[in-house]
Amino acid sequence: MILSFIVFLIFRSTAVSAAACNRSCGGRVSPAELPSPFGFSAGCKIRLNCTSGGTPAVHDFPVYDVTADSILINLPAKCGRPISAAGALFTANYAPTRKNDILLQNCSSPETDCRVPSTEIQTRFDLLDCGSGMDNISCYSEKTKPAGKFIHFDGLMKSGCKSLFSAVAVKSLGDTPAVAMDIQVVQLEWWLTGDCRCSKNAKCTRIGRVGYRCHCFEGFAGDGYQSGSGCRKEITKCNPTKYLSGKCGGTTKVGVLVGGVVAGAVLMVTVGLICCMIRRRITLHNRSKRRRELCATTGITIPVYPYREMEKATNFFSDKRRLGNGAYGTVYSGKLTDQEWVAIKRIRRRGIDSNEQVINEIKLLSSVNHPNLVRLLGCCIEKGEQILVYEFMPNGTLSQHLQREKGSGLSWAVRLKIASGTAQAVAYLHNAMHPPIYHRDVKSSNILLDDEYRPKVADFGLSRLGLTELSHVSTAPQGTPGYVDPQYHQSFCLSDKSDVYSFGVVLVEIITGLKAVDLTRPQDEVNLAALAVDRIGNGCLHEIIDPLIEPHSWFSVHKVAELAFRCLAFHRDMRPSMMEAAVELEQIRLSVQAFREDYSTAASSSEALSSSRSSSSDASDKPLSVSTEKLEIDLGSFASMNSFGEGKPRA
Repeated sequence: MILSFIVFLIFRSTAVSAAACNRSCGGRVSPAELPSPFGFSAGCKIRLNCTSGGTPAVHDFPVYDVTADSILINLPAKCGRPISAAGALFTANYAPTRKNDILLQNCSSPETDCRVPSTEIQTRFDLLDCGSGMDNISCYSEKTKPAGKFIHFDGLMKSGCKSLFSAVAVKSLGDTPAVAMDIQVVQLEWWLTGDCRCSKNAKCTRIGRVGYRCHCFEGFAGDGYQSGSGCRKEITKCNPTKYLSGKCGGTTKVGVLVGGVVAGAVLMVTVGLICCMIRRRITLHNRSKRRRELCATTGITIPVYPYREMEKATNFFSDKRRLGNGAYGTVYSGKLTDQEWVAIKRIRRRGIDSNEQVINEIKLLSSVNHPNLVRLLGCCIEKGEQILVYEFMPNGTLSQHLQREKGSGLSWAVRLKIASGTAQAVAYLHNAMHPPIYHRDVKSSNILLDDEYRPKVADFGLSRLGLTELSHVSTAPQGTPGYVDPQYHQSFCLSDKSDVYSFGVVLVEIITGLKAVDLTRPQDEVNLAALAVDRIGNGCLHEIIDPLIEPHSWFSVHKVAELAFRCLAFHRDMRPSMMEAAVELEQIRLSVQAFREDYSTAASSSEALSSSRSSSSDASDKPLSVSTEKLEIDLGSFASMNSFGEGKPRA
């Protein structure tokens, strides 16, 4: 009788909780997996809208990420949108932070206090659709105004502007000024109103005078709220005997009545486990059948993992496992059963009918095979999720090493190896794949390094298929500020030379150790490509060479700089192909390597040194001849295997 009453209470509590806050959108669990206190009904503490496509939204603006303290929404570029539409971003539970720059139009007195350079606005947004007189973009920011961490709605409405065009969320990187930007994105910080109502093992953080958020203490899991799942201590080393005796986790023995209830619960659990085992067996059988059908119908040959395994590998996509935000989603570290660490990319949702597009993408990426491209190890297409599993790169990104965020700096020999390997990888995409793959986002943060500092290019192939993320939904060319081909913005015509331009920026980063876009530099030096073209063109490269590069390497540094200068030519016909760039870089790398070997041998004994001096004229030609011979062997077999059309070195 008592057991029946307990079961009744459990089911009644579940029913009341479900009725209180509906967390499903479109008749199914939302792909965003909204945690408490978010939901889609009046009973939820923070209510979001559910679009007809099954996507969470703030008013009419799609939500593509919810974190422990913020909501990221898409604010697509639109001409003539009333500025009053910004009111939907300001509620009693959330508001835009000062990390946002709001882009406005039709302003009587344009704002100038903006962290986004005007050149980047012209580059990242397609303003031509607005018509004449509509492209006077004004940038509203409160980064220098006092009081609080949020943008003030009254100040925005008094800006003298009539139209809300879009926004840019600016990310801060430690103590340095922010240069990372999410285009057409607004970051909202959220809170609950009233007194703190956090669970027992949670900390309450006050937000202003009227709001708060809850966070579980270290060692506890959950949302931290009394009205939610609270905080529970994860028991990892407790066997059933200790649990039933009341000795698990340091607790005391339970009473007889409670013991009876526990025994009844164990009985229910046992019955439930038997049912789950039967259901799991049926599910595994159906899943195996679906995998066979998927392989037969789509041609996918890589492993297809269940979504549950992806959750387990990433600890439910924990922020502690987050490696970074890529161009098309968030990347986590994970460990699959009986395997090494892998990188798991959770692609941002791109519409409910995009599975076919993703399957084609997976087929393409799984067919790519090059030592300098990150390997695709598996995928998951389940529960509205689109997840790719890649090999894990322990040494992070090239950008992290150049910016001294990781390691103590790279030698010139290692930088040359990275530049050469990257060029060969992109040349492979251009020449060996049919149709060719245009990367469209070649940058130092997309060049990963393995344990021996070999480069592996990531995020290839996605943009060529026209798969756009929510933060890049306009008709403007895709890419990262500072790396995008300037001619691409005029013609909207994509070609292999667009990747060549981006690679030229990477070469300059390798030479200088500077960021592609840095707002802390003088206004005319913010864009690294423009700065490099000016210095190289005027014979002043020495002014921007990274001090860590050894002075005896400057001759080869100048050779690489000359190649970068040609890659950054405004007219694409003046740029070399990626194959030409790869050949030239490999020649430079092997010449430096041969010189270092000769120098080391000569320095080992005075006799070798004397011999080296007596034959200096012959030795001067030796590095290039050795390089060319080895290069022809490496690329010759590569060309014959893939039938390159333009794989010959430049004359």
